[in-house]
Amino acid sequence: MQEAPLYEEAEGPAGGRAFWLTTSDGVRIRMGWWPAQGEAKGTVLLFPGRTEYVEKYGHAACAYTKAGFNMISVDWRGQGLADRALPERATGHIDEFDEYQRDVAAVTAAVRELEGERPLPWSVIGHSMGGAIGLRAIYEGLPVAASVFSAPMWGIRFHPIVRPAAWVLSTLSRPLRMSDRFAPGTVPEAYTQANPFADNMLTRDPEMWEYMRRQIAAHPDLSLGGPSLNWLNRALLDVRDLMRRPAPALPCMTWLGEGERIVDKSAVQKRMASWPDGDLVMPEGAEHEIMMELPEVREAFYARTTAFFAEHFAKAKPSA
Repeated sequence: MQEAPLYEEAEGPAGGRAFWLTTSDGVRIRMGWWPAQGEAKGTVLLFPGRTEYVEKYGHAACAYTKAGFNMISVDWRGQGLADRALPERATGHIDEFDEYQRDVAAVTAAVRELEGERPLPWSVIGHSMGGAIGLRAIYEGLPVAASVFSAPMWGIRFHPIVRPAAWVLSTLSRPLRMSDRFAPGTVPEAYTQANPFADNMLTRDPEMWEYMRRQIAAHPDLSLGGPSLNWLNRALLDVRDLMRRPAPALPCMTWLGEGERIVDKSAVQKRMASWPDGDLVMPEGAEHEIMMELPEVREAFYARTTAFFAEHFAKAKPSA
């Protein structure tokens, strides 16, 4: 693996590194790796959401490495420093949603290489779009001992009047050769740079808002704007398929802010109501970014998830 940049604005723990990975279809992505402080009990695979990048989870890495876990994060194709599909870098675009599973395969191979001769049990945290990618990966055999989801994209929030139009317009975008255009209502700028803190849909914590803004301001190459019409269409199709499947037989804890305004809350609640070994936590008033929320929400999330991972790592077989 070739070393890649890891920007100091991550504010992650000592020992963090980043690597370039090449997927089976030749796309270059980036993975961040933070080793556990002390002997590792397991590895946390943190799957970020759309527009996100490795550095955004430096604070999460501090929490998990201190608890004795290795942690990775990733720049999915089309975002962060990974290869982008279009000359217009600001557009979040893919051809097919299952392309992200090629990224997952490259990441898991790299983690096995880093763990070396002592493979460890794994767990996954899937945030937003990473929640859809993570759940799909579990269905396809990702060998994890337990799963945590943060505001998972198991449905996309639309006004009921707008939803049919989103389906029709995104479906027609390919034959009309408009698939690479921005979805209506979205802009080329990153959300934190295009909007004020007041009434934002990500976090109630001004310090975490500024943390995200600083990262993009310092490194504009990390920035990503709205999704393409094709991304929207493929995302709608993917989450529809995911929700038609039964919940996997895997311990699961899902966190969903009571104030969530980006993903479809009812889809998450419906999925968790049918998850046999699942627990849904809904912090009062919290917005979309649970790991960027007010300190009491973040601290509760890290405390409960580290205990959850430790419990299931102790019972688990290694991932390899």
